Amino acid sequence: MIYDKLERIGLYRGMDRSLDAAIDFLLSHDLHALPLGRTEILGDRVFLNKMEANASPAEGRPFEVHRRYADIQIDVSGSERVDTGELSDFHCPDFSEEKDIGFGDCAVCASCVLRPGDFTVCLAGEPHKPGICTGADTALVKCVVKVAMEDRL
Repeated sequence: MIYDKLERIGLYRGMDRSLDAAIDFLLSHDLHALPLGRTEILGDRVFLNKMEANASPAEGRPFEVHRRYADIQIDVSGSERVDTGELSDFHCPDFSEEKDIGFGDCAVCASCVLRPGDFTVCLAGEPHKPGICTGADTALVKCVVKVAMEDRL
């Protein structure tokens, strides 16, 4: 997992061409002005989903993992905790190849709190549990940028 301030995301260029396209988009667009729903950046290789959500307690919620896509998680308003775990410890009974997502359990290895102006990158194959509440106010507006990482596998 990468965790940093959005103003510093340009420092992560050069790791992957699709990630570079996502970074360039994020540096040149106002996330507050984007509509809810999907915004295509580079077709199915890089796209952004802006959504309204409510954070909830971590207990009883599964980790998720993707094989083809990395997630860049950005809170536009509100805050949430994101937990990550080790793939070697991840138990995923069902994985949907079509939706590129599987849910399961593993031990928490690291946690971070996202606030407006922060981002995380959860790479393909990295179990993560976003949307964990950090206080009484659970309302979120967030963007998740999906970045195809097949070239790296």
